Amino acid sequence: MRNRLYIILFIFLGLQACSETEVAPKDTFDTPVSEHVALGNPSNATAEVSDFNNFLMVKPQYVLSYSRDKGTPNWVSWHLNKDWLGSAPRQDDFRADMTLPADWYRVGASAYTGSGFDRGHNIPSADRTRTVEDNSATFLMTNIIPQAPNNNRNTWANLEDYTRDLVDDGMEAYVVMGSYGVGGVGSEGAANTIDNGRVTVPRNIWKVIVILPEGENDISRIDTSTRVIAVNTPNINTVDSNWGIYRTSVDAIEQATGYDLLSALPDQVENALESKVDTGPTR
Repeated sequence: MRNRLYIILFIFLGLQACSETEVAPKDTFDTPVSEHVALGNPSNATAEVSDFNNFLMVKPQYVLSYSRDKGTPNWVSWHLNKDWLGSAPRQDDFRADMTLPADWYRVGASAYTGSGFDRGHNIPSADRTRTVEDNSATFLMTNIIPQAPNNNRNTWANLEDYTRDLVDDGMEAYVVMGSYGVGGVGSEGAANTIDNGRVTVPRNIWKVIVILPEGENDISRIDTSTRVIAVNTPNINTVDSNWGIYRTSVDAIEQATGYDLLSALPDQVENALESKVDTGPTR
């Protein structure tokens, strides 16, 4: 009987791997595998509608955990290398994500109007310029948070530019960005929510970037000397434009969020990398 079960499972997984509609094969019956979560699923998000504040959404361009009650992603994860960069122009087509469950409120493009907060990307538009479709995917509102304008346009823009500069120089990166807490300070002052209370303004915004030379078999190439940049900023308009001063450890971000980052790495490597605070160059 055991052999028969193994044969059935083998056939099922083989069929899944060949499916044209999958982003990638499945490692369980519930959670799709994607290059964008190669380092792990930080919150163990699932695609069950009942998991409404930790709802897994797998897109060809990135993977995220969405909170229905907050109206924002908990985290967004993506892989960045030269394959994802091209000449597609910025689309600026902010729009509701129609792939959310039909009975959920879908944040619209105008939800942030007059709020004093930017429609802040988690995965940046400029990280997905291979095709128009790829770039357009970053403007879905499930990838967006209320972000203080100076935080978005200066601090995080500088870190995003720096990451792409590394890729241009022959590196690749695995990136996870998220937010937590309630209450930020935008150009119109402090707020806990916008859009008539349907979108929560986060207190902090964080990012973890794992950087390695471009190559194959990435997970096996990550070791205790791999550079990991962890940044955690307050979501305020008076934030410093130098992201380097907000560097912290992955351990500290995990403690603040309750997530398990870099969980796909061997324990020894994970523990070593998560305890460090990056001191490398910032430009």
